[in-house]
Amino acid sequence: MDIQNGKTKDVEEPGEGEIDLRDVLVIETTDNRKLEFEVVGLVEDEEDRSFAIAYSDAEDEFVVTDAKGALLSDTELAQEILEDFRVLAEESGPEEK
Repeated sequence: MDIQNGKTKDVEEPGEGEIDLRDVLVIETTDNRKLEFEVVGLVEDEEDRSFAIAYSDAEDEFVVTDAKGALLSDTELAQEILEDFRVLAEESGPEEK
């Protein structure tokens, strides 16, 4: 699946606000499929840039966007953000007994 080259649809236009938790992004892939991703995490980097992590149940796939919902074109940065998010999610999850 070539989501990285897709584009988001049905989100606010740039400059009209930031996406929030539980927002649904509809991403159109390069093969014209439309996939829904729910925002499951919001993070900031050390430069105070905001990013959203969104997940698709149907595709079992994560994507990383900027605060406005645009897919990141820098795949290395997106992967780093996703890995950091997964670590934070594991650390904040319920403790095993």
